[in-house]
Amino acid sequence: MPKPHGLASDRVLDDLGSQPEGLSSDEARRRLESHGENELVSDGGRSPFDIVLEQFDSVLIWVLVAAAALSIWAGHAVDAVLILVIVAANGAFGFVQDYRAERSLQSLRKMVAPTAAVRRDGDLQEIDASGLVPGDVIVLGGGDVVPADSRLLGSTDLETDEAALTGESVPVSKSTDPVGSETPLAERTSMVYKGTNVTRGKGVAVVTETGMETAVGKIAQRLATTEDTQTPLQGELDELGRTLGVGVVILSALVVPLLFVRGTSAVQAALTAVSLAVAAVPEGLPAVVTLTLALGVRKMSDENALVRRLPAVEALGAVDVICTDKTGTLTRGQMTVDRLWMNDAVVDATDTSDPRSDREKLLLRIGILCNDSTLEDGDPTEQALLEVADRRGLDVDGLRAEHPRTGEVPFSSERKWMGTVHSDVGYVKGAPEVIIENCDRILTADGPVELTDAARDRVEATVREFGDDALRVLAMAYREDPADADDLGDGLIFVGLSGMIDPPRTEVADAIAATTRAGIAVKMVTGDNARTARAIADALGIGTEVLEGSDIERMDDEALIGRVESVDVFARTSPEHKVRILRALQELGHEVAMTGDGVNDAPALKSADVGVAMGIRGTDVARQASDIVLLDDNYETIERAVERGRAIFDNIWKFVAYLLSANVAEVALVFIASLYGYLILPAVQLLWINLLTDGLPALALGADPKGEGVMNRPPRNPERGIVGRRMLGVIAATGAVTTVVMLGLMAFALEGAAVVTPYAMTMVFTGFVFLEFEKLYVIRWLRETPTLSNPWLAAAVAGSAVVQLAVLYTPLNRYFGTVPLGLTDWGIIAVVLLVCLPIYVAIAALIRRTTGTDPSR
Repeated sequence: MPKPHGLASDRVLDDLGSQPEGLSSDEARRRLESHGENELVSDGGRSPFDIVLEQFDSVLIWVLVAAAALSIWAGHAVDAVLILVIVAANGAFGFVQDYRAERSLQSLRKMVAPTAAVRRDGDLQEIDASGLVPGDVIVLGGGDVVPADSRLLGSTDLETDEAALTGESVPVSKSTDPVGSETPLAERTSMVYKGTNVTRGKGVAVVTETGMETAVGKIAQRLATTEDTQTPLQGELDELGRTLGVGVVILSALVVPLLFVRGTSAVQAALTAVSLAVAAVPEGLPAVVTLTLALGVRKMSDENALVRRLPAVEALGAVDVICTDKTGTLTRGQMTVDRLWMNDAVVDATDTSDPRSDREKLLLRIGILCNDSTLEDGDPTEQALLEVADRRGLDVDGLRAEHPRTGEVPFSSERKWMGTVHSDVGYVKGAPEVIIENCDRILTADGPVELTDAARDRVEATVREFGDDALRVLAMAYREDPADADDLGDGLIFVGLSGMIDPPRTEVADAIAATTRAGIAVKMVTGDNARTARAIADALGIGTEVLEGSDIERMDDEALIGRVESVDVFARTSPEHKVRILRALQELGHEVAMTGDGVNDAPALKSADVGVAMGIRGTDVARQASDIVLLDDNYETIERAVERGRAIFDNIWKFVAYLLSANVAEVALVFIASLYGYLILPAVQLLWINLLTDGLPALALGADPKGEGVMNRPPRNPERGIVGRRMLGVIAATGAVTTVVMLGLMAFALEGAAVVTPYAMTMVFTGFVFLEFEKLYVIRWLRETPTLSNPWLAAAVAGSAVVQLAVLYTPLNRYFGTVPLGLTDWGIIAVVLLVCLPIYVAIAALIRRTTGTDPSR
């Protein structure tokens, strides 16, 4: 079938085998069986099974599973069980959080159009919208959601809000006249589209496409082919897992042959290899990362940000560009009258004082009476006129009752004005350039006078001035004693102008300043015109360099890459433009967060490093494609989320450095001791050390407060990885100190014995645990975290110390090969701690001085 928007309406009816009275029920039933239900085929979100599988999609997890298998082979089932319990706990943490986020998202979903008014069997019926078929004739009215893509057969002042589909924030006037077959979707005025809203007027249309064949459905189909992006942290942990896995293999390949040469038995060699594997792998890392992210999710939820995918929380910390929509995100999302103009007098309309003059009162009265909306419902522009009149003391309902309408000229896109007659006076409002042409006088403080060329020039200059300030301008006029509505086309007296704006949110300017200080570039990407977008961007401190969608169309990808960093505002953009802008920024190495609310935004949301959808205005398709949903549609929430993401990265950095420094010391200790024939820390003790250090204390790090300067530094560079120069310094230096001190303690406790004694093993085992608790606080200080700022951490360390004592002084010691220690032994361990503390602090101070505060180092 030829494109319906380019055909006459009766031709479309013929092609669809329909008629103005609609289809019969039998024919509709037959077509429903052929075309299927009028619904978007959705994946329904992630299933519980999919969420479970995602928790184990990590190289580090599989390294742990391999270590468990090696333990089973060596006959140490207890070790294997401990490892698998840790793996299962990590999966449970992740599943609970991801499943909760998915359920929260499900609760946000709303049906696009639950019912539709349709002509069936010659009668007007209300049916479930999913039962519509091509050829059905539907009836639309103000406030309706269009249930399917349809060709208009008739319309009266019909306007639809197509922002969710095209990004155009201003309602679009519709008519039955066909348009060119190659007309872009945003300009197809003869069509209405599924999921868009009727803001005013009435219409009758024949359904041309349903379900996945609609414009919305085709975007959803394209979305299915867009791959999810991996967050920086996911990639870095996978790389860490691969590195540790290779390291375990290399260590085992080096140590086991050496042990055989020294006459060590195969079982002892295998046990040493298992111990090295356990020492090398930070078993608790996945669980700690997951729990820290989950804590961030909980806090962000309290701050109006619903996180759909846990790693996206931390990914925000690496974002260095935010591409944000304008309407509702940077602005309030509702039109407000900002100022009035009457013959050289400008009035601030934002205050609540009564009108200062009869002219001002007349201007407000025209806005009330020449108006088809109410304070509760209707066209946003007309509602703004009613709101300002109500706010400034005029009785909207009382004036309408006192001055009933006796005639009217409805608004049309061709006329660009509407008029109403009220007994002995007629009121007109519309586009200034049209209204001024129909006026021959202008109202002044002394009454109506001739509209001279000079006065006309003043009006036109004021309109331009209002436009430069992003105001949408309406002109008001009246005519005395009109015979009827037909007299409103000329002979009018010009009253004044009303300038309206969707004002910026008051808190957004500070939020943008904060993200800018944090080294994040903010770019506005909007479907609005360049003048409005530039004015809002300038007022918010974003910048004024504008590039329009038509300019992007003429650029190839290389040219766009050359311009994209210098542009502050992208105006009149389409879905394809958004994706190209995003890819150009990513090609330059930027980590990009992209906001959006419409179906048209979904491909860009899914391709972005962090996709941020709107929870209030956002469509279901946009939410499904996103990583984070803003429950209040507010840019300030993004700024808070970035701050939270950076704080979470700091916490992850601290315990990765903490765990890896411990594991390096464990590996070095076991490796060096094994070369002299000593298995100083068997696998079960290494697992216990890792369980204590990777357990409650490391988990409590996730509750560390954010640092005061977290938003006063540049974003981290994900290409450098989480294990940067600063962390390598911590791992190598503290690991070396721990290894040397523990080897010394081992030698002291062995007293020349040829084999490891339970006492020596217990001393090294216990000394290592308490040394790690001490080092934990030093690493927090290195990241500028106040020592006593986290009571949970203090409780976790105390609890872990108590559990360690239980391993020494209860029957549990038979499973760990330990013996009780006396007061003298504890004095020796205390000396070890006192000796190591200033060394650790000196190392941290040196690292801070040489690396500064750059989180990428």
